[in-house]
Amino acid sequence: MDHQEQENSRRRFLRLAAAAAPAAVAMAVAPNATAEVIKPNVPKSRGLRDTEHTRKYLESARF
Repeated sequence: MDHQEQENSRRRFLRLAAAAAPAAVAMAVAPNATAEVIKPNVPKSRGLRDTEHTRKYLESARF
């Protein structure tokens, strides 16, 4: 293994270690914690509503 490859592997290891340490601490602190999925209370869109505002816009956008 030449010097450059050895240096790159050390850098990869240090990056991995720096990224893994906070994850390991989080898993140790809260082993039984569950992620809560938050669903916004937004109604599903039914398309463009026919209002005076939208009619004016569509008329102004015609070519």
